[in-house]
Amino acid sequence: MKFMVLLKADKDTEAGKLPSEELIAKMTAYNEELVEAGVLVAGEGLHPSAKGARVLFDGDKRSVVDGPFSETKELIAGFWIFQTGSLEEAIDWVKKCPQPMEGPQAQIEIRKIFEAEDFGEAFTPELQAREDALRQKLGQGD
Repeated sequence: MKFMVLLKADKDTEAGKLPSEELIAKMTAYNEELVEAGVLVAGEGLHPSAKGARVLFDGDKRSVVDGPFSETKELIAGFWIFQTGSLEEAIDWVKKCPQPMEGPQAQIEIRKIFEAEDFGEAFTPELQAREDALRQKLGQGD
């Protein structure tokens, strides 16, 4: 199973404050542990929402809203993708994470990534073959 592990933003990440050398070292050690265990698929930190944009969809219309975005507690500061055997195992790995923010509090959300079987009959063999071809092109084939 794959899980998206989302580090929620705070006022410091949204202000563009960079982590200290000490925190970077701790997070690097944690990421190394995840890699050695075969858990880490990907992971990155994100720039503040002020450097981003949102594309809003309304039927055929598209509009763009430039950051920053107001609800800091709803924003993401970084992410990992874990490959584990269960949600409980993903939770256990997240509990091993060092305090990911310079402040006293942080929040990490864990969400399961959809797999082919989750879509049922709507994900026809033809669509699965097309998806598999895309994954092969991306170097993500099983």
